[in-house]
Amino acid sequence: MVGAILEYTRWPRERSPLQLCVVGPPQHGDRLGGIVLAGGRLVERHDVAEDAGSMGGACDALYLGRLSLPAMRRWTAQMRGAAVVTIAEDDPACESEAMFCLLFTAESLTFRLNIDAVSRSGVRIDPRILRMSVAGF
Repeated sequence: MVGAILEYTRWPRERSPLQLCVVGPPQHGDRLGGIVLAGGRLVERHDVAEDAGSMGGACDALYLGRLSLPAMRRWTAQMRGAAVVTIAEDDPACESEAMFCLLFTAESLTFRLNIDAVSRSGVRIDPRILRMSVAGF
């Protein structure tokens, strides 16, 4: 799912490999390091300490693992207006203000799309991704 989200995203400055920063221990992040996008573009995973300061443009995407809601909001607030896709793993109500909030069930994986967060970002998300989301905000 993370690969599909990144595939539908366009950054103002394309970088290869794409830099995916992971903050907090991901419960479902075992395959985040091996993502290959269309055309063979690689996604490079970087684990970042929860208490790290600003990443200063080092990340194209930010994946939030198991963090407290205030910590998730702190990270998404840092990325507001930047060309960074934000994805929250453990936030089914999408209270973190991340662009994408993953929803895990025993049978499937889907996501919620926070349209407001997308509009405040520096990236463009293909409108076709709206069809894939459970509910927009």
